[in-house]
Formats: sequence, C-alpha cells, structure tokens
Amino acid sequence: MESVSLKQMARSKKVKLGHFIVEFATPGIGHIVKSAGGDFVLFDLEHSGFSFETVKSAIRYFEAAGIAVICRVPSKNYDHIARACDMGAEGIMVPMVGSAEEARAILDCMKYYPEGKRGVALQVAHDNYRPGDVAKKQAAANKRTTLFCQIETAEGVRNADKIAALPGVDCLWVGHFDLSTSLGIPGQFGDPKFTDAIDKVAAATRNHDKALGRLVPTVEAGVDYFNIGFDFICYSGDVWVLHNALADALTKLRGACEGKAGRKTKIAAAVDEAPKRKGKKKR
Repeated sequence: MESVSLKQMARSKKVKLGHFIVEFATPGIGHIVKSAGGDFVLFDLEHSGFSFETVKSAIRYFEAAGIAVICRVPSKNYDHIARACDMGAEGIMVPMVGSAEEARAILDCMKYYPEGKRGVALQVAHDNYRPGDVAKKQAAANKRTTLFCQIETAEGVRNADKIAALPGVDCLWVGHFDLSTSLGIPGQFGDPKFTDAIDKVAAATRNHDKALGRLVPTVEAGVDYFNIGFDFICYSGDVWVLHNALADALTKLRGACEGKAGRKTKIAAAVDEAPKRKGKKKR
C-alpha cells in the first residue's frame, strides 16, 4: 500500500491528522494509526531513544500501512539528517531551527546535487533497493524529501518569515513547550508572549503559502489551532493516549467495584457457594 505524499500534503491547507510515536515502534503501529484514521505519524528520535536501526524497520511498517511518516531527528548534524533520509524517511523534522541560514544548511544535508550537498547512496532503503539512472534517482529524492522546521525559540519566531520564504522549506512546526520556555513563560500557553509568537509564525506561513503544524493534547485544542491556520495537527502521542485511556478506565472500574464493596453479585455469590455444594456428602 502506498502512502500519500507528504509533499502533496504540505501543499494543501486541508487538515492533516497524525499521531506522535515516541515509545511503541511495533510492527503493527502503522496499521493501528491508519485504521484509526491517521494521515501521518511523527516518529521521534529527539527524546525517544530510538536508534537509526529502529527507524529503518519502523519506516517499513509505516509504508506497509500506507501512512506518511515524518522523522524528527535529534539534531541539525549532517549524519543525523542524511542518515534518516537514507533510511527512507520522506519527511524530516529538525528541532530548534533559528534562522534561514540554519534551514539552508539542513537542506544541504537533505538534498542531492544541485539542490544540496547530501552524500550519494543509491539502491538502499530510500529508493527501495532498486537500480536505475543516477541523475533521475537524485532528482526523485529531491522532489520527495519534505522539510519540517521546528520553531521553538524566540530567535526562530523572529526569523520565521525568512525561514518560511526559503525554497525547500515545506512546513513550520511549533514546538510549544520549548517555545514557551525560550520566551521565559514555561507552559503558559495563554500568555500574550506565546500567543503573539504563534500569530507571527502563522503569518509567516500565510505570507509564503507554507504548511503549519504542531502537537495538540486535546480535540478542542486541535480545532482551535486549525481555526488559526494550523493544518498539520498531530494529536497526542502513543504513551499519553494509552496512559490516559487506561487511567480513565481503571479509575472508573476501581470506583465502581469499591463502591459496591460487601454487595455480592449473583456471579460472585454462585462462586462462593460452589465449594460448599461440592463439599456436601450424600446421605
């Protein structure tokens, strides 16, 4: 099953819904997200501890499910960016992009000549191990790779318009926790400093017809951010969805069971009586 192109997604303002993968790089994870209605996954290397060997396997899982994958690399280093591309990552997200010059350097790591300086590796994971014309393969890879620049510092906000204006940058992605911390207001997302920063980043993407994305913790937050221009909406992450759903169910179950302490159900009473009946002797 073939996934929808991230490049095409980024060129449309239609909402794209995804999920953050930070813990469960299991064979079925792509199919689970796809079955749930997801358009893409954000696969994290910055905070998860996943290795590049894991990335190589996980991308095959996502491809099999027909779901697009954005790989967030741990740094702006060439080996992190180019290696993720070689592993087959279509989308590359890079943390803490602060200037157009940094974005240009990232593109040099992602793109082959003449658009960049990426080292050439062909007939490997990113081109499905198939032979072919070198120039055509490089051009196809350049067309396919999609750059998501994370804006999560005050510097990034100041330079958001210049970053968005750069050819090759497909999406600005707000890293809300780091951005609020950089602004001196950790976690205070209603503070005018934060909302003004969001407005500036959103304006930059409108000015240059680029996509805009972020992680959201709730459905309500996702709708609110879509209404101000965010079109890549990544709903929560695998850890938190499992934790919150499980905690909610267990809390309700515990409360219901403990609230009925001392009151036996028909089933429990029957179980208790069974040994007694079994122990009776016939006269």
